[in-house]
Amino acid sequence: MRYLPHTDADRRALLATIGVPSVDALFRDVPASARLDRPIAGLSSTMGELEVERHVAALAAKNRPAGSMASFIGAGAYRHHVPASVDHLIQRGEFLTSYTPYQPEVSQGTLQYLFEFQTQVALITGMEVANASMYDGATATVEAVMMANRVTKRGRAVLSGGLHPHYRQVVETHAHFGGFKAVGAAPRPGLTEDLAALIDADTSCVVVQNPSAFGQLVDLAPLAKICQAKGALLIAVVTEIASLGLVASPGEMGADIVACEGQSMGNALNFGGPHVGLFATREKYVRQMPGRLTGETVDTEGRRGWVLTLSTREQHIRREKATSNICTNAGLCALAFTIHLSLLGEAGFRRLAELNHAAAVMLAEKLDGVRGARLMTDQFFNEFTLKLPVPAAGVVDELASKGVLAGVPASRLWPERPELGDLLIVAATETNTVAEMDRFATALEEVL
Repeated sequence: MRYLPHTDADRRALLATIGVPSVDALFRDVPASARLDRPIAGLSSTMGELEVERHVAALAAKNRPAGSMASFIGAGAYRHHVPASVDHLIQRGEFLTSYTPYQPEVSQGTLQYLFEFQTQVALITGMEVANASMYDGATATVEAVMMANRVTKRGRAVLSGGLHPHYRQVVETHAHFGGFKAVGAAPRPGLTEDLAALIDADTSCVVVQNPSAFGQLVDLAPLAKICQAKGALLIAVVTEIASLGLVASPGEMGADIVACEGQSMGNALNFGGPHVGLFATREKYVRQMPGRLTGETVDTEGRRGWVLTLSTREQHIRREKATSNICTNAGLCALAFTIHLSLLGEAGFRRLAELNHAAAVMLAEKLDGVRGARLMTDQFFNEFTLKLPVPAAGVVDELASKGVLAGVPASRLWPERPELGDLLIVAATETNTVAEMDRFATALEEVL
């Protein structure tokens, strides 16, 4: 506290004003298991800055980044090759204009790439309109649910059991504080779920991830028709945006709102962020869409230009009239997405998807051939689920010691469901070589 200006008396006065007994009370919503109740091991108050840097660097070196060995980790964030040109181009002066594009005369670079970004998102999702990005896939999903509540004037969301549990938790948190209900189906890997049976007269939307958190591809068209008949909206969630290079788009299958994680295009894993949320919908719902919309126009001399056409946020209008309290878009990550997708083009995007699917099929065949391992996902893009004869978490640890980051044990995502403890979620992308796949299969056979 020696670098902060407040005295002990100041702090007591501040705490008394807001009505809490201590600073620790401000963190009561953070689980005790996530709070450190002691100094970081090895650090003392007498260490100099250089000593601290060395110690912290040594601690960081204990981590095993995805790029340090053969990695088959997915579960919502995927390792793809990002061309060096992406990082070079995002630093050009045309894009490093004013942070917020409220003054179009000085923000044409920013506004133009946001316009192009929206166009790309609308095209690959098969929707009519997209916004100028959101924080990430999880927050885009909950914004989609709240938008569906506004459109239908209902207050109950049905969540697929195949929705990523982190996304589900974000929706449930907003439901708790936002005054609506979120009803979730149980995760059922390898089994069909009957979401139609959960739709009632108060259901505003049904949220389905495709491919699911287990990697299973889903045909949304039948459910879309049921939702339409019952007055609910269908929200499609996509965590692996590269899949849209091959898989039928959510718009083609009848989705009303699409929420995606765009990290796979132009953005590295970055230890979990920052990433970029994609959001698209039907044009008839555009005034209920959160965030902001960039439009094309002409200036007084007839020259092409761009402006903020729609910005229904708390910053601009009265809170009760706002569609969202999101306070910015993930601008730099959206720019990286746009540049990467532009460099690929339509043919390149499809080819990238083909490479991902082919890699996953090859890996699935190799691992399914290991005695004791069984493939649970019969239709997938680049991610699938294996059933093992022993708890998957222990297998992952042993494989890591053999130089293979084998995937994500389902028990890490659904710790409250012990019946999923023997499931391993595995992803393969264009970055994985045949040699790495063979090493994975051999190591898995040794461990099992």
